[in-house]
Amino acid sequence: METQATERERAAQSSSYIHNLEKLVKKLSLWLNWIAGGGLVLMLLLVVGDIIGIKIFSAPIPGGIELVAFLGVVVIGFAIAYTQVLHGHINVDFIVMKFPPRLAAVIDVLMLILGMSFFILLSWRSFDYGHILQSSGEVSMTAKLPFYPFVYGLAFCFLVTFLVLLVEFLKSIKKVGKVWTR
Repeated sequence: METQATERERAAQSSSYIHNLEKLVKKLSLWLNWIAGGGLVLMLLLVVGDIIGIKIFSAPIPGGIELVAFLGVVVIGFAIAYTQVLHGHINVDFIVMKFPPRLAAVIDVLMLILGMSFFILLSWRSFDYGHILQSSGEVSMTAKLPFYPFVYGLAFCFLVTFLVLLVEFLKSIKKVGKVWTR
């Protein structure tokens, strides 16, 4: 009797931990998504301003193309984690849906492990690359903007995406446990 109560307490504590981590990760992801949205607005304003500058004043915005490229990195990179929170990425599971629930749950866990491995590796290597760019002082050709802040930003976004996948993984593990105890 006492062991069942202890197990229930541990399960409740585990669920609370996962829930708190999920709330934190969702807030971080949403914050990054707002930055991506701001980058999109800036990109739009920059392109419109560049077109007006070319057509009316015969003078484009200096470094406009570079700035649009950097903002493209911000828009895409900073939206990845929140898109994963919303399950907005392409998921080809029409074959897995036909599998027995146990096998489907195991495959889900394996895919999450692969995704987490990919994003933690991507984050780590991006932080390394950002450090290399910062040390070398590499900047863009026209606007002379440093590359490293954008690479560090992407590395952070990949880390947050890893955390999103970690929360999904922890939930999947609980689901696998429920499926296997049936």
